[in-house]
Amino acid sequence: MAALEALWNQLIATQAAPPLWLIGVSGLVALVVVGYRPSWHLSRGLITIAHEGGHALAAVLTRRKLRGIRLHSDTSGVTLTRGNPTGPGMIITAAAGYVAPSLVGVGAAWLTSAGYVTLLLWGVLALLACMLLLIRNVFGVVSLLVVGGAVFAVSWFAPADVQGVIAYGAAWFLMLGGVRPILELQGKRRRGRAPDSDADQLARLTRIPGGFWVLVFFLIAVAALGYGGYLLVRAEIALPLAFLS
Repeated sequence: MAALEALWNQLIATQAAPPLWLIGVSGLVALVVVGYRPSWHLSRGLITIAHEGGHALAAVLTRRKLRGIRLHSDTSGVTLTRGNPTGPGMIITAAAGYVAPSLVGVGAAWLTSAGYVTLLLWGVLALLACMLLLIRNVFGVVSLLVVGGAVFAVSWFAPADVQGVIAYGAAWFLMLGGVRPILELQGKRRRGRAPDSDADQLARLTRIPGGFWVLVFFLIAVAALGYGGYLLVRAEIALPLAFLS
């Protein structure tokens, strides 16, 4: 019991936020990673993990039978479910993918801004472990092990201030990285290269045009970026303002 209590106290321990300029730099680095094509190609797989995890969680919550997840080297992925091919459960599952990275990013921003960096890192490890049980291809297993290993190394070996900066950068990356795939999706749809995209599946399920669903994805991602960005900088902005008032 003492060991469990000590572990829990470690998980819920809070850390001071880094200086505002460092929060801004972490956001700028995340923006460059997302905006620069070569770095985006290397990092996009992280967004795919969150995307497919969103599909999987929605399937579980709507009581669809989850058959597995596949992650591919071209940064694409697929989540296989079984159940009624129509209805609310299928609609929610199809809609969850593109908004998942942004929503996870907001959650990360909330925990990070509140100082719960250790809890965030171990929460990510727990989610990756659950997802690993559902992976059905070798590349997917290797991808999750590499990401999980990196998160564990940061949580176990990195100093607290380094953990904090990485957590801020990760939150920025998830929220910024949640926007770009939606823009890419619309570009592919405009060229007729994504007939089976989530938006087009939703169009067939609901008889509402796929462009409407892309717009919904985009608005949610932008709102998440705005709110999450506010969470990340509000404490550091409020402090100097308090001295001025």
